[in-house]
Amino acid sequence: MKTATRLVSAALVAASFGQLTWARSGEPGQALPSQLAVPGGREAAVKFNASGVQIYRCALEPKVVSDYGSTFEAPDHYVWTLVAPEATLLDESGKVAGRHYAGPTWEASDGSKLVGTVVAKVSAPDGASIPWLLLSATVVQSGDRLGKVAFVQRLHTNGGLAPTNGCSREAASTEVRVPYTADYYFY
Repeated sequence: MKTATRLVSAALVAASFGQLTWARSGEPGQALPSQLAVPGGREAAVKFNASGVQIYRCALEPKVVSDYGSTFEAPDHYVWTLVAPEATLLDESGKVAGRHYAGPTWEASDGSKLVGTVVAKVSAPDGASIPWLLLSATVVQSGDRLGKVAFVQRLHTNGGLAPTNGCSREAASTEVRVPYTADYYFY
């Protein structure tokens, strides 16, 4: 009986590893969902820690799609929508290394800059933070730090989710700044 239990346990563990790859984040035991794996087995060239805010604006949601696929106008349906991130990027020693802002854009202190496009998104493990992301990157200004980056991962997020209430006709156009931290890996 114990042998059968061990075999079943081992099979479950092996199956769960098949669904995950290990993050190359230097953080032992941190599992990375396979959807966020960087193509081509690339190694992270740069890691920045980010500390800042996610800025949201209360706005009228113009259309709502029903469960049956039809679209209709929803009167007074206001939602918090992301305007932009605003964060300071810190290197491994804790020194300011750049900034992160609308685009989404990452700009290193050496002037190198890139813009990302979301490729994959996975809910944060804590369920209370902004999602983990894989983004493709387009370099818009070359430099040493970010000049050859093709992908960005946003991992280990803390905070930053849009408020769940308080957005109404009376609050329209109001902005809120929600604190967050994250690790960004550049490949």
